[in-house]
Amino acid sequence: MSEYAIQIRRKLHMYPEVGFELPLTLKLLREELDKIGVEYTEDYGKSSIVATVNPEKSGFTIGVRADTDALPMTERNDVPYKSKIDGHMHACGHDAHTAVVLDTLRRINEMRDKINCRVKFLFQSAEESAGGARLMAEDGVMDDIDCIVALHCDKKRNVGEIGISAGPRNANSDGFRLDFYGKSAHAARQQEGIDAIAMAVQAYTAIEFMIAKEFRAKDAVLFNVGTINGGTSNNIISEHCSMFCTLRTWSDENAEKAIRRIKCISESIASTAGGRVEYTTVKHYPFLSNDEKLTALIRAAAEKVVGSENIAPHERGMGGEDFAYFARLKPGCMFRLGIKNEEKGINHDVHTDKFDIDEDALEIGSRVFIQFILDNMNGINFDN
Repeated sequence: MSEYAIQIRRKLHMYPEVGFELPLTLKLLREELDKIGVEYTEDYGKSSIVATVNPEKSGFTIGVRADTDALPMTERNDVPYKSKIDGHMHACGHDAHTAVVLDTLRRINEMRDKINCRVKFLFQSAEESAGGARLMAEDGVMDDIDCIVALHCDKKRNVGEIGISAGPRNANSDGFRLDFYGKSAHAARQQEGIDAIAMAVQAYTAIEFMIAKEFRAKDAVLFNVGTINGGTSNNIISEHCSMFCTLRTWSDENAEKAIRRIKCISESIASTAGGRVEYTTVKHYPFLSNDEKLTALIRAAAEKVVGSENIAPHERGMGGEDFAYFARLKPGCMFRLGIKNEEKGINHDVHTDKFDIDEDALEIGSRVFIQFILDNMNGINFDN
């Protein structure tokens, strides 16, 4: 096991930070990168760091990505490394992702004279909330990277198991807010007001009906309202009601159709009631598609680490992942790292307050990345 990766993971886990507000996380990364002795920059995106091993070897460049942010949740685990920040928790394994990638960087740097390529390590903010990858991509972080790899903790797989498949792996993820505006009035004189809550409720029902009736049964389309807020008192007609929604689809075509219809339905209901509605995009993550050749090469590296019998296909799901912003620019692949251990009671799902990992998985993640870099440091021909 890598004691270094475990120590880094626990430090991150105790001080989880959310979105772009990552001062402690960035401080730890800077300190470790300075100790390791690699050059790094914070010029890409926001609250993100890119470190480079062998910057002079520009003939072929491999990218390795880690997401660093946590979730706005309260941890319920009773462990020595429990979160010390109220309301924040690493409940999706990003602390493990970061520890594995930093450990990989450290070990690759130790053998840098034997590595025939440049390796860039991306420590990216705000995967959970605001698409930190998009900002890095817009700033050109992928311009001189030839391919990029990443991993994600998988609670469905035991430690020592890896899931990987080529092609589309998850869904388009669109987060948006619908704000309905009416007119306040006394509840006893409701005819003088325009009820924003009533508009929101009608829209919610109509959108659910549209999803059920206007898409084929075999289409993967999911709509959910996570929060709905409106009004100030029981005897006042609400003049404003906000719905925070998510839409998940497996195709760009269905995403565009669903959003167009959601806007049309909401505008029609608001207009009929005499009010208005505003649609605001909060985030958009395109679906991630693993490059076929890169997937085969990652699988080959993983077989050397865990054996072919411990590698299985990964089914496509409805989750979102902003690594897609990188993978849509250059060949990319994300594999799933098993972190479950029933004997240790580590079997809770991501985004729950009991989520944890078996730290034996950290060494496996590092070894797969290292093996992939060693196997492919002389370049990859993606043309055939």
